[in-house]
Amino acid sequence: MAMPVTVPRYTLRDLESFPDDGSRYELLDGVLLVTPAPARLHQLVVSRIVRQLGGYLPATTADIFSPGVLEVEPNVHLEPDILVVPAGAAGPEAAWTEIRSWWLAVEVSGESKLYDRDHKTPAYLQLGVREVWRVDLRERRMFVSVSDNVEQPQAEQVSWLPPGRQDPLVITIPDLFR
Repeated sequence: MAMPVTVPRYTLRDLESFPDDGSRYELLDGVLLVTPAPARLHQLVVSRIVRQLGGYLPATTADIFSPGVLEVEPNVHLEPDILVVPAGAAGPEAAWTEIRSWWLAVEVSGESKLYDRDHKTPAYLQLGVREVWRVDLRERRMFVSVSDNVEQPQAEQVSWLPPGRQDPLVITIPDLFR
């Protein structure tokens, strides 16, 4: 006879007591997601995307965080590898829970592919993130999701047009891996 499994639920307050051991601790509706510290390729791809975003978006337009944090009381704490929010979405001393406008969340997926694809991407969209990119390190391509939660695979390039811009940012995907 199978025994039911009780999955513990946590809050943002509980998360504060977790160790600072290099792992990433996230909450999705109170369920704890733990991923190991990122590897070198992961960090290289993240830094290349951040550099391109930073060259495209003036600081007066947007804030770019790597990693970023989406927090919603009482039990959502997600840390996308990159998070872009409109400048002034909250003051510089504001808590993450005060930000309620998110333009772009980027996840670079290696070992965390299933979490990122099946759980985090839909959660970002449900919370109101306008667009989500998931870079798959194994497949060396990017998947783009918008409000319909359907991942659109991109192998060569991705373009992004945030509010207030007339010219899109174009990122050549193979260049992220060179």
